[in-house]
Amino acid sequence: MALLEIDNLQTQFFTSAGIVKAVDGVSYTVEQGETVAVVGESGSGKSVTAMSIMRLIPWPPGKIVGGSVNFDGKDLLALTDDEMRSIRGRDIGMIFQEPMTSLNPVLTIGLQLTEPMIAHLQMSEKDAMAKATKLLDLVGISEPERRLSQYPHHLSGGMRQRVVIAMALACDPKLIIADEPTTALDVTIQAQILELMKNLTRDLGVAMIIITHNLGVVARYADRVNVMYAGRIIESGTATEIYHKPRHPYTLALLKSIPRMDRQRTEKLDPVDGQPPDLTKLDQGCSFRPRCRFSTDACSKSFPVLEEVGPGHTSACFEKENLAKEIKEVVG
Repeated sequence: MALLEIDNLQTQFFTSAGIVKAVDGVSYTVEQGETVAVVGESGSGKSVTAMSIMRLIPWPPGKIVGGSVNFDGKDLLALTDDEMRSIRGRDIGMIFQEPMTSLNPVLTIGLQLTEPMIAHLQMSEKDAMAKATKLLDLVGISEPERRLSQYPHHLSGGMRQRVVIAMALACDPKLIIADEPTTALDVTIQAQILELMKNLTRDLGVAMIIITHNLGVVARYADRVNVMYAGRIIESGTATEIYHKPRHPYTLALLKSIPRMDRQRTEKLDPVDGQPPDLTKLDQGCSFRPRCRFSTDACSKSFPVLEEVGPGHTSACFEKENLAKEIKEVVG
């Protein structure tokens, strides 16, 4: 049995412009100790899916209207608010996008690190401070004892992100959800943070969901990949399969838009044409078809379902069999 099983999850936002189907029937699993990436453009539903797992969708205007989220044998959507609060931070840790907004600017690092341990693990303040020191050392922060009395503004962006990772690890969770964990960091620090997270998940056996739009992150750090578009997963498979045998035009377009070291410097990038769709005006057809060079009449009549195209590899596309030539051009 998987650690996390998401089945037909649906989250909608009820606005004056109409109903936004931000998450529209998402299903995937995460095994113990596994790193799963969720990839897609801004607005594809990645973060809303994560917030739905944590039951942090604000009402109004958002609401989880269907599906189930089974974590370690419990349906999170059926729990009371108090029961869910006991799981957040304790069994599921979350790393949010902006470390500066994730940390309270008027509280010390030590207080913010020890609070979840005192609340969830009933640790004494002395023991919690001792563990906080070890956690800061674990995530590579120098002089950890001195840092406990400092405030977030005393630390660099990379150090603040390391503190946020330490907070996510504080209660020895079984799953960590990392929502764009390196967005605000420069390239060098991004690599350090990602290596740190990968090593921690491997050494501690913690499962992780990485939400990102950076396919370079996926290639190096993820075991499996779910590609999202317009609130749905349109391709799923191992990182190797997704990179070497993409079977959806959107995945292919994302790969072709990445700069490559083996191409001429004068060669232009091939961006994904068009704009993401308006989620209040989706019809019964494939939501990617206005931007797709492979679209046919069938694409406007119904939305393709995920079908197996290889071992553990699924794609939702009517034209997935006609991508062979394009795939060869991309992966060589």
